[in-house]
Amino acid sequence: MLKRTFDFVCAALGLAILSPLFLGVAAAIKLTSRGPVYFRQQRMGINFTPFKIFKFRTMEKNDATDSLITVRGDQRVTPFGRFLRDTKIDELPQLINVLKGEMSLVGPRPEVPEYVEKFHSDYEEILRVRPGMTDEASVLYRNEEDILAQAGDPQTAYVNEVLPKKIGLAKAYLRKHSFLYDLSLIARTLARL
Repeated sequence: MLKRTFDFVCAALGLAILSPLFLGVAAAIKLTSRGPVYFRQQRMGINFTPFKIFKFRTMEKNDATDSLITVRGDQRVTPFGRFLRDTKIDELPQLINVLKGEMSLVGPRPEVPEYVEKFHSDYEEILRVRPGMTDEASVLYRNEEDILAQAGDPQTAYVNEVLPKKIGLAKAYLRKHSFLYDLSLIARTLARL
């Protein structure tokens, strides 16, 4: 209950304080590329409940590719979108998901259903908690796009190398999470920005 109250209060305050930034980013997105301000994608939440994650749109709207991952140098990313990704500002709208109770500030990062299904038994354990805006993997894999850009097949590298490591970190979080540990992860995330 303490965690949910903390999440709700912080998300509400964050959205109020960041509203001028949100308006500026929204205007810049509309001025620099065609399409909506927000990118919405289905992710798997607590107890395998699907939800739509909010992010600022960083790619061209009319993209036909079905790739679920993005690597450094991806031509789909707009110049302003690259700035949003590099600063992680594109992730801030997830405060809406936190406010709605679909996510927490801290918890295992939410994955797309396709990847969750590949590791279903692992996610039976992980999805006992709400996914979060940040976690240990967010800190350690801040440069994930660069790592995947070096792989011959980024999709395979993500599924066979990166995602299993993230799953291991998510399970480790479940064993040691506490309010103080969550605060330390928030502080480490902010320090990395």
